[in-house]
Amino acid sequence: MKKTTGMNRAITQKWRPATQAVRGGTWRSEHGETSEAMFLTSGYTYDDAQTVADRFAGDAQGMTYSRLQNPTVAMLEERIALLEGAESCRAQASGMAAMTASLLCQLSAGDHCVAARAAFGSCRWLVDNLLPRFGIETTIIDSADNAQWESAIKPNTKVFFFETPANPTLDIVDLQFVCDLARAHGITTVVDNAFASPALQRPMEFGADVVAYSATKLMDGQGRVLAGAICASEEWINETLMPFQRNTGPTIAAFNAWVVHKGLETLSLRAHQQSRNAVALGEHLEERVIKAGGHMRHPGLVSHPRHDIATAQMDATGPIFAFDVNTRERAFAVLDALELIDISNNIGDARSLMCHPASTTHANMTDVARDAMGVSEGLLRINVGLEDIADLVEDMDKALDAAEM
Repeated sequence: MKKTTGMNRAITQKWRPATQAVRGGTWRSEHGETSEAMFLTSGYTYDDAQTVADRFAGDAQGMTYSRLQNPTVAMLEERIALLEGAESCRAQASGMAAMTASLLCQLSAGDHCVAARAAFGSCRWLVDNLLPRFGIETTIIDSADNAQWESAIKPNTKVFFFETPANPTLDIVDLQFVCDLARAHGITTVVDNAFASPALQRPMEFGADVVAYSATKLMDGQGRVLAGAICASEEWINETLMPFQRNTGPTIAAFNAWVVHKGLETLSLRAHQQSRNAVALGEHLEERVIKAGGHMRHPGLVSHPRHDIATAQMDATGPIFAFDVNTRERAFAVLDALELIDISNNIGDARSLMCHPASTTHANMTDVARDAMGVSEGLLRINVGLEDIADLVEDMDKALDAAEM
């Protein structure tokens, strides 16, 4: 296979993000196909015994086994790295495979990890339950409080782990401050950027070391496949991540990689339009929610306590926000009255989706942990899609009417 029209990565790195999303990481076979080929193969054949020996020894380039390399997966990895502005990327089987690998590949017994309080339920499970099983100490902090990051540092602190915007409370981390602090103390920052994607936020521009994704979300954007990705320096990927990945096998399927690869072509268009729709819907709902005694959690609105930071480090504030309607009964009433918007725990989809985090995405957490995070019984999270904003407004108004808000 050859790279796009014979161009090497030094040339593709000069392209702007919109061009990279369509052209970056494209390999063509001898057939010259326009749409990237899909390689559904588990293994490869070799011309002679020395060739395979050289490849396994790392002395020659080429594929050895699809747990380690696959042409379709490699195309996806190159395109994501270009969009992220990263030296390297490794695709993963799912978003949680990416989060797990990015932590376990570098943490050992006796190390310390500082993690954000506001996080996806499974990410909190990792730091609250899994890491301590391996003798890894964890400290949970309010990620919106810069002072807490500094005060949590210990001599054995090795990793800062956080999401921004956070799921589902939309907490915003000051990327520049936290990454600068980590760098000054020799700490590796691992940022879950799934709520934004590289189309809206590129944490490495603020000094992040590792950026992890659920590519299931905005990168695919149409609710089709599970996928994940980890971006970092080539040295970190090869020396820290790859020994873990090679031997544990959180490998993405070639078909899933191909689907996400095609989804990236429209990522920026979708992410920006969905962000505009989210701000418009949030502005429409805010006064009504507040009058009913609830509150909004939307970084695109000036009422968000870190609105200025969000807009400074993001190109747009994303398709997702949350609002509180005070009780589970009222939250369920809103969900049950929806006609256009689907009840679903996914995000990043081109369709508008809404869920009740306390009973879905964060149901595996204790009541105490949810309360500390701000995931109340009345909290609803919405992923705003590409539908006409007038239809979304009408559907939400009817749902709030049904909930007597």
